[in-house]
Amino acid sequence: MRVALEPTLDPRSLDKPAPWKLGPIFNREVLIGPRRIRHYFTRVVFLFVLWALTMTVWQAAFGWGRPATLGDVAYFGTLVFRVMTALLLLVVPFFSALFAASSITTEKDRRTFVLLLMTDLTNREIVVGKLLGSLLEIFTLIGLAMPVLAMTILLGGVDARQVFLMFLVLSGTGLAAGSLGLLVALWREKTFQTLALTVLFMVLYLILVEALGLVGYGAGATALGGSSPGTDWGTLVAQWQVRLSPYRAWQSVVEPVSEQSLNSGLAYQFVGIMLLLSVVLNVLGIWKLRVWNPSGEPIVQREAPANEVDPEKDITASSEKRRDIHAAPGPVREVGPNPILWREIATRAYGRRPLLIKAAFLLIFALIFLWVYSELPRGPGARLDRLFPIWGLVPVTVLSLLLINAQGVTSVTSERDLKSLELLLVTDITPPEFVLGKLAGIAWNTKELSIPPLLLACAYSYWGYYGIESLIYILIGLLTLMAFSAVLGLHIGLRTEKTRLAIGYSLGTIFFLFVGTLICVYIIAVSGAFGAQWTSFIFFLVIGIGGLALVLNGHKPSSALYVASGVCPPAIFYMVLSTLIGDPRTGKAGDPLWPFLVVVTAFGFTITAMLVPMLSEFDVALSSSIPAKED
Repeated sequence: MRVALEPTLDPRSLDKPAPWKLGPIFNREVLIGPRRIRHYFTRVVFLFVLWALTMTVWQAAFGWGRPATLGDVAYFGTLVFRVMTALLLLVVPFFSALFAASSITTEKDRRTFVLLLMTDLTNREIVVGKLLGSLLEIFTLIGLAMPVLAMTILLGGVDARQVFLMFLVLSGTGLAAGSLGLLVALWREKTFQTLALTVLFMVLYLILVEALGLVGYGAGATALGGSSPGTDWGTLVAQWQVRLSPYRAWQSVVEPVSEQSLNSGLAYQFVGIMLLLSVVLNVLGIWKLRVWNPSGEPIVQREAPANEVDPEKDITASSEKRRDIHAAPGPVREVGPNPILWREIATRAYGRRPLLIKAAFLLIFALIFLWVYSELPRGPGARLDRLFPIWGLVPVTVLSLLLINAQGVTSVTSERDLKSLELLLVTDITPPEFVLGKLAGIAWNTKELSIPPLLLACAYSYWGYYGIESLIYILIGLLTLMAFSAVLGLHIGLRTEKTRLAIGYSLGTIFFLFVGTLICVYIIAVSGAFGAQWTSFIFFLVIGIGGLALVLNGHKPSSALYVASGVCPPAIFYMVLSTLIGDPRTGKAGDPLWPFLVVVTAFGFTITAMLVPMLSEFDVALSSSIPAKED
């Protein structure tokens, strides 16, 4: 009797995905993602914010007192489409890069990324799986926004091609930003360096694209001089800016010049360039994955020569030699009175190349400063626009606050993932030594990131935009906001056990605290009056207060933190709104003393409310002595 034997199969081939599949890392994210509670919570809140934003735009444009004509409804659809897509284009690249980068940095901090490299997963499966898995939530939100944007077609004023193009622009921008964040995370080892360089590279890219206009201006002047007559260099450069910049592509979609402009293909070419850039970044990451990782300096072990041990010498000398054999190589350095501060300043706690971050930030500051200087009004009859300092001071300040906050939160999350934070509970280091040492270390390591906004404020005062009194108010206000960013990062890092959530909460708070205010100010500028939509802005302030209260309190609520959550968003909103009260033509503005007092009092109280629990006892700030696993 013959028995047909089945061919022998390799067990690993059953688990090995096909070459066209994305691998087990992406499959795990697809299966685990919908099981998280925040997956549903985020979608509900996102749609609720879009609905509230729609109501706010209607009230800002027309109010509730008069019937709307067909033209009004069409204008409303156009305005909603513009505001929503602008908000999405601010949120998508920032959080795409943040999520993609943190998916790698969390594994590196916990020393689990090396274990992932020891598996039989290919470089492509690791890189592509991590990228698409981290962007699942972002693309989910983009998909949720598309039906809302499609409803504006029914109102008139918006073409179906515009909605489709915005979907492509948002998707391409998110994919490119995520690819950049992932590549930087694979390249650098420390979380702070990864987050800082990712943000700085994105900002630098946008500035360089805008700087192409200067090249076009010079080339146009040459052409007008007779070298190449008939060449429209300005139009050519503007087209390339649309092909390279997401915000230029957004403007070409929401503000089409003509019917043919939507069919010109510039937005499609932007998406193609973003896809090509994503492919290049991911191919580089796949190529260098196991070259860059595992990184770090090799451990040098001292070895004693075979003839060094002399049995005739005393036991003390022999024990000292055995101790020296196991000691770390290099000269012995004296630790300062505060070991936390000494570690923050005298060691490479945040990477081996911190000068790269500072050089990138100073380059961005220099480019912004040159643009500001080139736009200054000149001539005897030139008038100063009192709102002009906003265009230079606001981006530099927000970027500085984001980097300071990233330094603060990663100074805690890195130690928590290394399981060294819990060891401090059994040492004789007091809570004030830990907290003040960390804050002093943050101030020292970010001094090159904090000084440029102060210098720019002094430059505007020198150019005559405001007096010495206003300059003093601005400098004290900037220092208060910087202190708030550092303390907020330390506070959230200690109270949030999961690293990715801590980084997202901390940076997201700074991001939405200022970007949300700017969106409200943009709506005010569109409507021309604040009284027409004050109820909607109160509604948005309530949402901001609730979100800030959730982030600040966490699992350890306190009355002081609830009060702090209720005063910070209105303080920022009042400060920005008071700047817009005056008439830019006459240069008249309100008294700068009141915005200064409101902002310094609100954020000073918030800093105190966060510092008191941290300075009193570690157990009040730490939620648990054992780090939780990422769900």
